[in-house]
Amino acid sequence: MPKSSGTRRKSRYKLKKSIREKGISPPSRAIQEFNAGQRVHIDIDPGVHKGMPHPKFHGKTAKVLGRRGRAYILEVRDGNMMKKIIARPQHLKLQKVIS
Repeated sequence: MPKSSGTRRKSRYKLKKSIREKGISPPSRAIQEFNAGQRVHIDIDPGVHKGMPHPKFHGKTAKVLGRRGRAYILEVRDGNMMKKIIARPQHLKLQKVIS
């Protein structure tokens, strides 16, 4: 059988919920709002397939550039390049500012 080359390959443990997180995610994560210029953490929710960024961006911090429909356009560093990705708010968490 040929090897799979889908976007979710090699992500068995990265896209797995812990025992206490199982089930549907709360609606408050889906309706959270972000403004342009804010910094957010990309925390992929594997229970929501729509608007999921590529698993290689899981755990990275990005800057919000704007909106596209219900999703947000993010700018994230990938090596030496700055890349634009599109993700829904279920997969984002606001970065806490320590002052």
